[in-house]
Amino acid sequence: MRHATTTIKHCLQHCSNPDTQNLLLVATEAALKAGTLLHELFEQPHQIHHKSTIDLVTDADLASEELILNILQQNLPGIKILSEESFASYDTIPAEPVWIIDPLDGTTNFAHNFPWFAVSIALYAGGRSQVGIIYNPIQKELFCATHAGGAWLNDKPIKVSEISSLQNALVATGFPYNVRERSDFILAMLKTVLTHSQGVRRPGAAALDLAYLACARLDAFWEVDLKPWDTAAGYLLVEEAGGTLSNFNGLPFSPFIPELLASNSLLHRDLTVLLHRFSTVAP
Repeated sequence: MRHATTTIKHCLQHCSNPDTQNLLLVATEAALKAGTLLHELFEQPHQIHHKSTIDLVTDADLASEELILNILQQNLPGIKILSEESFASYDTIPAEPVWIIDPLDGTTNFAHNFPWFAVSIALYAGGRSQVGIIYNPIQKELFCATHAGGAWLNDKPIKVSEISSLQNALVATGFPYNVRERSDFILAMLKTVLTHSQGVRRPGAAALDLAYLACARLDAFWEVDLKPWDTAAGYLLVEEAGGTLSNFNGLPFSPFIPELLASNSLLHRDLTVLLHRFSTVAP
């Protein structure tokens, strides 16, 4: 794991707990190796299957997941797994430590050779993410965070933006897989934010949207119908970079609640005023 240690040297130094350091190292190694595999497979022909009308899975999703699981289970056996492709079932919020994994966030992008996708790995324990890793293999950008240890990009500390006016803010969003059945609802939210902000982007990978919010390339992000593997690593990055996360009502966020509003903190009140009427989470 020498490469992983070098890449996140300063992040490790700001993490005082040896157990968390080891979790961070193993997760980083898994993310880097999976990202390298995805990069190799990116321009090759893809085997694509449909989980639903517009929800895809490729051979690369499965290969990345297998590689990640092998590394995690070899180095840290006994920790449970929640992963998008093979271990995606959960009835309640886990009470014991669990790896939450998206082996390829941005599958539709990947399938169309659109270079915006990532590997996302988080260790969730004690009701929150303790470690979060997001790796963008095309840009070779490794984002990492530990609880109370800060957030980092390629071993440099990151923080959210200082944009305080929504009309000057660049905001990102995503569309759920049932967007065709909920188009009026989704488009109403989009119109609401679009007409109050400087611009809205929809790149297609929630993990990277949150990572880019954490490093001040975006100022806010919202989406509905997200899954834990979409946000478990990214929300820790945003928190550790000084941002705020909630549902649309302003109540505390959890990766197990499928409604997310994330911002640089300065914009959060204005965005909850705009989006609270769209909330489907009971206050």
